[in-house]
Amino acid sequence: MEWVVKIGGSLFPDYAINLAQELVGEDVLVVCGGGSLANQIREYHEKLNFTPTASHRTAILCMDILGQLLADKVKGAKAVKSLDEVKTTLNSGNLPILIPSLLLEYLDPLEHSWRVTSDSIALYLSHLLEAKLLITTNVDGIYTHKPSLDGAQFIKEISGEKLLNFGETSLDESFAELLLKYKTSAYVVNGKHPERVRAILNGQSTINTFIGGD
Repeated sequence: MEWVVKIGGSLFPDYAINLAQELVGEDVLVVCGGGSLANQIREYHEKLNFTPTASHRTAILCMDILGQLLADKVKGAKAVKSLDEVKTTLNSGNLPILIPSLLLEYLDPLEHSWRVTSDSIALYLSHLLEAKLLITTNVDGIYTHKPSLDGAQFIKEISGEKLLNFGETSLDESFAELLLKYKTSAYVVNGKHPERVRAILNGQSTINTFIGGD
């Protein structure tokens, strides 16, 4: 498998479905974000102060839910729960969409905190599978600060070291740390434009942010 493609929860449902349909037949594993469901868990956590482990695991269950729903709406997609299923699904020409909770509970590779979201989980999985990572979101890539604010400048390429100083951008806070730890890289692209995603998969130039961690 060549790529792990994380489909951001902000793209669910319509943009996520359209994008995943375009990925059928490609050599990729799809990982879904938790979207508004995970955001609701975070709000509950702020009000009720659940343990970090409870919040971490329930947020991952939100990834399960959106992944299962996405697989149901995409012809040629299959919800999978193990790495063996990923391989057999790809070999059959279908698109594997990972339901990650069982695998992540077993491996438990990341800290239990809101610094870790589906971004870092997708990064970990790409490292585990020795695959390239492409993260799709609802903005064009990384900006100097929130794109909705005046003066935000788009960043076409940035190092993991520099990204460390950004805190939480369109990626979670632990992402840059893991990128440097794994000595890998990633692309961030607007998933509302499937043609941009396909361009990256095919090694072509398009609007995106490249993050280097070497």
